[in-house]
Amino acid sequence: MGIDYLIDYGCPPKHAFSLAELVARLKGKERAERIIRLYRDNGDWRPPSEMGFEFVRRAADGAEETEVVIVQNLLDAAAELEPWAEHCRACPANRFADAFGCMDAISYPITERAERWLLARLPEESHPLPYMLLQKAIREHGYKGEIARKLRAQQGVFFEAEEAPVRDLHALHVSGDQVFEMLFLAGHIQPAHGSLLLQFFGGISQDLDPDVIMQLAAPPSEAWIEENVPFLLAAETGDPPDILAFKRFFEAMYWAFRLRVALLLDV
Repeated sequence: MGIDYLIDYGCPPKHAFSLAELVARLKGKERAERIIRLYRDNGDWRPPSEMGFEFVRRAADGAEETEVVIVQNLLDAAAELEPWAEHCRACPANRFADAFGCMDAISYPITERAERWLLARLPEESHPLPYMLLQKAIREHGYKGEIARKLRAQQGVFFEAEEAPVRDLHALHVSGDQVFEMLFLAGHIQPAHGSLLLQFFGGISQDLDPDVIMQLAAPPSEAWIEENVPFLLAAETGDPPDILAFKRFFEAMYWAFRLRVALLLDV
């Protein structure tokens, strides 16, 4: 269970399958492979058609639904994607894998370390323009953290920390709950919105010239973005998995912005 995201760059696989179908098939394959390894490690050599497991779906309101899943069914569903994989080779949105690398996920529960990492990236008064834009966004969009607080009440499911960490930005106090709403509960991330979020969290420079900032909502070209607004959160050796997951999320957001398409979310 986690936050699935996809760079909405048009391609034949996306015309043939919905976001939910693509994600379900790819995640199903990963889950099936893990189950097969678990069976084999325990000396069980039954075929996947005879392997099953209980899968619990948990809704935001805490309700649970359990179903028995046959491993072979997951493999069969994933196999339906194989004829479409060739379209991914030269796709500019394919960032993370040999095929279907335009999508990835952030796993729940979100760690407290990742929440504090996100808060630490927010601009201070020493970066006046993004700081002002952050204040404006929180005020105008009403990011109060109320929905995230309800999720946090389900201890250990969506968030590791029982209490949201908070950062004091002098005239502004921002909590992890507000950050979660800002990133994941405001709908799919359109390019202009993505450029703002990238500034807020340091995916691009927080010291851009005002004339560059003015052009971010409708940049002249991808070449202009590459020259004037490079991505700054590249993965580094030794990144913990929880931090790496967010760096990959911001990289996907950056490429969606460059390609002038939305970053689709399934939270």
